[in-house]
Amino acid sequence: MKLWSILGNSQKLDGGAMFGNVPKGMWQKWIAPDAENRIPLACRCLLADGLNGRRVLFETGIGAFFEAKLRERYGVVEDCHVLLDSLAAAGYAHEDIDVVVLSHLHFDHAGGLLAAWQEGEPLRLLFPNARFLVSRECWARALKPHPRDRASFIPGLTDLLAASRRLEIVEGAHSSTLGETVRFHFSQGHTPGLMLAEIAAHPDGAGGVLFCADLIPGRPWVHLPVTMGYDRYPEMLIDEKHALLDDLLTRDVRLFFTHDPVCAMARLQRDAQGRFGTGDERAGLIALAA
Repeated sequence: MKLWSILGNSQKLDGGAMFGNVPKGMWQKWIAPDAENRIPLACRCLLADGLNGRRVLFETGIGAFFEAKLRERYGVVEDCHVLLDSLAAAGYAHEDIDVVVLSHLHFDHAGGLLAAWQEGEPLRLLFPNARFLVSRECWARALKPHPRDRASFIPGLTDLLAASRRLEIVEGAHSSTLGETVRFHFSQGHTPGLMLAEIAAHPDGAGGVLFCADLIPGRPWVHLPVTMGYDRYPEMLIDEKHALLDDLLTRDVRLFFTHDPVCAMARLQRDAQGRFGTGDERAGLIALAA
C-alpha cells in the first residue's frame, strides 16, 4: 500500500472562529492572519492505493461547486477543481477511485464529490466507480440538519449519493467494503457521528495513520484545550480527543491533517508536562509505503 496527500481547494476563514476561545494573541503565533483576520486552511485528502486491494480516497475537500458569490463568502481561493488536478498529478483520475470515505458531510469535506460549478447546470456527482462510506449518524444529520449547522450541508448531495446506489452506511468499527484494514473511531463533539478512519499498518494495531478530520484539523488543535467555534460541544470534544490521543500515542499511530496549511502528517508526542504535540512533520506524502 502507498499513500499520497492530495490537496483540494484551499480556504481562508476567520481565525477567531477556527480557534474558539483561544485569544488572538496566542493563535496568531500559530497561523498568521491576513488583514481581514482570516487564516489560510488546506482541504487535504489522503489517497491510499492498495488498501485491501482498492484505491481509497479519504475525503474530497471543498471542491469547486460554489458559484462565484458563495465562493467568495466562504473564502474558497481557487475557482478550478483543485482535487482533480492533484489526483492527475499523482497519476489518477476520479474514475480510478474505488472507495471514498467521508468523515462527515459538511461542504468543506464533501464538496469535492461534485463537478465544478457551471451556470445553469445542476449538481453532478463525480467518482462514478466508487463506493461512498458515511457513518449512520452523519447521514442522519445531513438528512435533517440542526438550524445551527444547516448552512454547512450541500442541498441535494444526499439525494445524489442515495441515487448512486453505491452508498454504504457505516455503524461499527469496520465496514464491509474495507474490512479489517480500516478501523473507524467516532466522535460527537464537532458533529454527530464524525467518522475518523485509522489505516492499520500492523495486525496488532501499532503504527498506522489516523485521518483526523475536524476532531484535530491541524497541529495547533492537537493541544487539548484548543477547539473550534464550529464545534457543537467543546468540552465533549476535548474529552474525546484526550482519550483518542492517549490510545494513538501508545500505538505510535501518526496523525494526518486535513486543514493544516503546511503539514500533512506528523508523529504524536507528549512532553514532560503531559502536553500533546507533534514531531517528524511532513509537508506532503508521495507514494509513501505504509
